[in-house]
Amino acid sequence: MSIQVIGVDAYALGWVGVELRDGAFGRAVLASTLYEIVAGSSGAAVIGVDIPLGMLPDRWRAADTLAADQLGPRRGSVFRVPPRAVWMEADFAAANRLCRELTGAGLSRQSWALRPKLLEANAIWERHPGLLFEAHPEVSFRTMAGEPLPFAKKTWSGQTRRRELLARNGIVLPDQLGPAGQAPPDDILDAAAVAWTAHRVATNTALSYPSPPEEDNGSKIAIYY
Repeated sequence: MSIQVIGVDAYALGWVGVELRDGAFGRAVLASTLYEIVAGSSGAAVIGVDIPLGMLPDRWRAADTLAADQLGPRRGSVFRVPPRAVWMEADFAAANRLCRELTGAGLSRQSWALRPKLLEANAIWERHPGLLFEAHPEVSFRTMAGEPLPFAKKTWSGQTRRRELLARNGIVLPDQLGPAGQAPPDDILDAAAVAWTAHRVATNTALSYPSPPEEDNGSKIAIYY
C-alpha cells in the first residue's frame, strides 16, 4: 500500500506543501489557508507542519529548547513557544505583558506575527487527532546531515546543501513546480524537509524532542524528526 504524506511550511502569503508518495516527490501545492491543504489531502497518512502544535498552560515548551540545542549556528531558527493564555490575548502589548508574568521573559514580535497561522494549525490539530505532527525543517536537515548545517537557508550554499540532502534521501525536487514555484525557494525546501519527517512518522521511524513528548490534557507536544 502506498504511503502518502505532506509537509507544509508557512510563508508570507499562506502555506506551501510538498507531497511525498512512498518517500519520493509527488507534487507541490500552494494555499492561502492550511484548511485548504488538509481538505485536499485525502489519502495522506500524515501531514507535517512547521508551526508549533500544542502549548502548555504555564511555561515554555521543552521541545523548543531541546531542538535549538542541536542546531549550532541555526539555533536561532527555533523560537520558544509561550503558554497557551498568551496566544489568547488580543494584542501584542497584552500578550507580551502576560508572557512576562507567566515565564519571566517577554514575547518577540516575530513570534506574535505567527499567531493567526498558529491558531489555525492548532484548531485543525485538535479536530483531527493523529493527522498533524509538528516538525522543524532545520532539525530535519540536521538529522539528514548528521550535523548542524553551517549555511543559512536563504544563501546559495545553504540551498544547494539542502537540495543535496533531500536528493540523497530520495526527494528530488523538479525545476518546474507549477503554481507552487511562486513560493520562495527556502520555504519549498523547508516543506520538503518537513515531508521527509512526516514520512518517518508514517513509517514509525521518527524520533522526537522531547522523548517521550510532553503531555497536556492528553495531547502530546513534541517536535518530530
